[in-house]
Amino acid sequence: MNRTLEGCRRGERQAQEKLYRQFYPVLFALCKNFFDDKHDILTAINNGMLKVFANIHQYNPEKGEFFSWMYTTVRNAALTMLRDRKTQTFDYVELNDTMGFVSRENPFEQLSGNDIHVYLMQLPVATRRICSLYYLDGFLIKEIAQAVEISEGTVKWHLNESRNRLKTILENPL
Repeated sequence: MNRTLEGCRRGERQAQEKLYRQFYPVLFALCKNFFDDKHDILTAINNGMLKVFANIHQYNPEKGEFFSWMYTTVRNAALTMLRDRKTQTFDYVELNDTMGFVSRENPFEQLSGNDIHVYLMQLPVATRRICSLYYLDGFLIKEIAQAVEISEGTVKWHLNESRNRLKTILENPL
């Protein structure tokens, strides 16, 4: 891995391709949480990996694993792509204080990675995005609202909606 990273730092295309291919499956799964269309998924991966290659000299192994740094870079590229889409519409419902949102219960705690992906894919795309950012990536409601440029109430509604839908799905497996 170190040889591949050094090759990427020197701008060697073969090293970049090796790194891209090595992490493609996990990055595809990541971006599939944000987009339904395969073209959008690939665009998000490619945008993120371009940022990885352009900024690889900023990666510091003393601050953490390369995978975490790369994963965060690609996830942020996908979020940027979502924000930049002014024409994209979602089914958002504003949650007000009387509707309530109090649970931090994670519906994915008892599931394996493959199971989580299967259940996430059954949620509507906008709800899946919010759910993934909150439960899997650990973002706070306020951070999600800022990243996706929606209100905190809307984030809360999606989290509530995801729990309700997942509860039904988990209680009535296929």
